[in-house]
Amino acid sequence: MNVVVRDNNVDQALRALKKKMQREGIFREMKLRRNYEKPSERRAREKAEAVRRHRKLLRKRMEREGF
Repeated sequence: MNVVVRDNNVDQALRALKKKMQREGIFREMKLRRNYEKPSERRAREKAEAVRRHRKLLRKRMEREGF
């Protein structure tokens, strides 16, 4: 991952780096890896996330169609 520092503006480069890391999901993964997670807990969490994503997609689809 590369971030260009222009005109010695480190603050702007840091913001750009944080934004890229957020998009890539690095912060989320670091949080998850902070503690050990049993494989059964991981499967349950991933399944719950999938259900949440699916419901959100359905909600957006229904809203778009005018229901």
